[in-house]
Amino acid sequence: MIQPQKIKTSICIIGAGPAGSTASIFLCKAGIQHMIVDAASFPRDKVCGDGLDLNTIRVLNHIDPAIIEKELSVKKDQFTSSQGFRFILPSGRKVDIMRRQNDAIQPMFFVSKRIDFDNLLLSKIDRSIADVRLATRIETISRTGKTWKLEGEGPDGKIEIETGFLIGADGDHSIVLRHLGERTIDRNNYAGAVRQYWSGVEGMHTDNLLEVYFPKRLPLSYFWIFPLPGGKANVGYGMASNYVARNNINVRKEFEELIKTDPVLIPRFKNAKPDETVKGWGIPMSGKNRKAYGEGWLLLGDAASMVCPTSGEGIGSGMLSGYVAAKFLQRAVQQNDFSEKMFTNYNREIHKRLKTEEKVYRFVNSIPPKVFSIGINTILSTRLFKYWMSNKAMKKWVDTAYNKEIEVRLT
Repeated sequence: MIQPQKIKTSICIIGAGPAGSTASIFLCKAGIQHMIVDAASFPRDKVCGDGLDLNTIRVLNHIDPAIIEKELSVKKDQFTSSQGFRFILPSGRKVDIMRRQNDAIQPMFFVSKRIDFDNLLLSKIDRSIADVRLATRIETISRTGKTWKLEGEGPDGKIEIETGFLIGADGDHSIVLRHLGERTIDRNNYAGAVRQYWSGVEGMHTDNLLEVYFPKRLPLSYFWIFPLPGGKANVGYGMASNYVARNNINVRKEFEELIKTDPVLIPRFKNAKPDETVKGWGIPMSGKNRKAYGEGWLLLGDAASMVCPTSGEGIGSGMLSGYVAAKFLQRAVQQNDFSEKMFTNYNREIHKRLKTEEKVYRFVNSIPPKVFSIGINTILSTRLFKYWMSNKAMKKWVDTAYNKEIEVRLT
């Protein structure tokens, strides 16, 4: 019998998506040796809306300020830049929220297929410090004393990893969550979504605005069209899981019906063609405040339920959790103390930028769906909202993303 390859490492990250890769990058910057494993071979597709928001840009600027200017802004075949978004109301009215032309030096958003973005992020890991193991699936996790034992399959056969500290960055279906007995779905903080890549969608804004449409007959949901390079688009639809369950809704079916029958969407797709079949996934949203730390372990990104509940965006918040985790781990390494008490404030730090969105989402879920639709129409139609977003809020958000240090309070 061939013996499994045995490896020892002080820290092991499971999952090399945005959250896991970000944690690895900043551990490397601190000179902390570790291992990062992922079941997939990169580049690989990941079902997602593909929107890179200002949280993403902010973390990228901490990795290397040149990434935005010299990579994302230059690789036009992989990244589309945008200066705002377009809300399409249930009535069909369009409300464009975008920065003034003289402010539009630094992009506000990018859209990129995850196959490209995640691969770019993975390439930023310093492999002289991090042991990167791709195509390596962890199948079982056990613990004896203070040592974790991970068993799985790599490109060369069976593998056993012993580590003192375990980081779960392996998404909503995290094996770390399952081992901890925490892989449960809270429908009040969860959503179902589908994605399909399309070519030739008509009526795209010349400034590549990210489009969000609120269908009149389907409250507590939105349909999106995000522009990609080469005349393509990420088209998708998401709905709150509690509403899905109460009304026995098939999200995939509703998505397909909207494209075929909705009067707002019919002209957009009449000459367009899908580039793939419809793909679905679940979205674990921030709000449950899942405990994301413990004795010898941390959770990041989707495994920690870090998706923004009002937008469904999880890449930026996941990367922020990776950055924060690296800061806490740097202190743990310096003090040679990986006990639970060292991570007491970790949940506070990864959630503090999502508190407002969590409150808004709880309020939205407490009102009747019809009231939600009326409220969306009313609020987004006001000139005051458009002025505040375009001239105040967006300016502040961009300044924070490009110019302000990410603050992490360990105590």
